[in-house]
Amino acid sequence: MAASDLAALAALFADESRAAFLLALLDGRAWTAGELARHAGVAPSTASEHLGKLVAGGVLTEERQGRHRYVRLADPGIAHLVEDLAARSEPRVAAPARSLRAASAGQAMARGRTCYDHLAGRLGITITEAMTARGLLRQDTGFALTDRGVAWFEELGVPLVRTGRRPVARGCLDWTERRPHLAGTAGAALCRHALDTGWCVRIGSERAVKVTAEGESALYESLGIAPTTLR
Repeated sequence: MAASDLAALAALFADESRAAFLLALLDGRAWTAGELARHAGVAPSTASEHLGKLVAGGVLTEERQGRHRYVRLADPGIAHLVEDLAARSEPRVAAPARSLRAASAGQAMARGRTCYDHLAGRLGITITEAMTARGLLRQDTGFALTDRGVAWFEELGVPLVRTGRRPVARGCLDWTERRPHLAGTAGAALCRHALDTGWCVRIGSERAVKVTAEGESALYESLGIAPTTLR
């Protein structure tokens, strides 16, 4: 990559409206231009211009259904880049919440959320550390599932589909906890399993998730995580 290419990529992130779009798209869903415009508080024409730049730069992909235009993050690598940048740019002293609702939403996001297609926040960190303590995951030489870890996924009935260049396990720096949580194929598979089985449910309109009573029991039984640490 030439220096000019790196500068061009960085420039795509260096706008507050585009940054708001990218953070919203970390939920892994496809959004319409109108939805993103309302989320960022900009005019539809402004949103369309910004989205055109992000698509042209390879940060987003788009698809059209009838008159609607949907966009999503181009791939998991872009999601990791956005999350890493968010973690490194988070102020040391958080600004006070502007309302009780905003404070509650912020607390829910910090407690547990999805980061593109894997679990993050205190929930993601707790699971990652429990897996490491039980010898299912190694972090000493980068993130890697152990043989016991692969067997654990098989026992859960969670297939680890290895396609493309995406690693099975990868550390993703958590922007609220400032520690890495499990990403990669394994992180995505575990998140999907947690939502499909009802271990976790989505709450609110953003990325926050909550562990259910069934999930507390399952995580205690399979990883020894005390239910009180998930609340």
